[in-house]
Amino acid sequence: MAHLSPIDYPTASDDIRAEHDRELALRGRMTNMKRILLHSPTAHRIYAEWFMLRDLLKPTLDDRAIWLFSKAIAGTMRAEIPVTFFRRALIDSGLDPEAIEPTADEALLIGFGKAVAADANAVADETWAALKARYDETLLVNLTAFAGIMVATCVFTNAVKVDLDPELEMYRKR
Repeated sequence: MAHLSPIDYPTASDDIRAEHDRELALRGRMTNMKRILLHSPTAHRIYAEWFMLRDLLKPTLDDRAIWLFSKAIAGTMRAEIPVTFFRRALIDSGLDPEAIEPTADEALLIGFGKAVAADANAVADETWAALKARYDETLLVNLTAFAGIMVATCVFTNAVKVDLDPELEMYRKR
């Protein structure tokens, strides 16, 4: 059971209800994590910047690469909700998360994600050299910032013990 409660929409303040409605209009769903974050509309908006950064990555990185990168971060941080979220994305796109053979670029991203999540102070120079050989600095800034928000998402869901959303249950790794 989560340490913090989700907002109660009918009794929430006008600014919380407005942020809730904006999120539903933008993304069409409200997760348990978002319902808890909405106690602070500012905190919710900061975490929602994940979507903005993801969109900045998309011209260069496809969904699969972004999902594998994100899942690597979440797996390293033992964050069940994000891991399950990305398992769903992979499964719903027809992939078996346990049988994916990553491309060379995906393997690099997975390694970078794991390194950032494990110890951001210890990302190997060789990893950075390989990333710089493939991507420009703007993409690398966005990728690293995106990783930071993924790490923050994992910290939040783990620390608060956010309950797994019911629609994710069937995607949980057994």
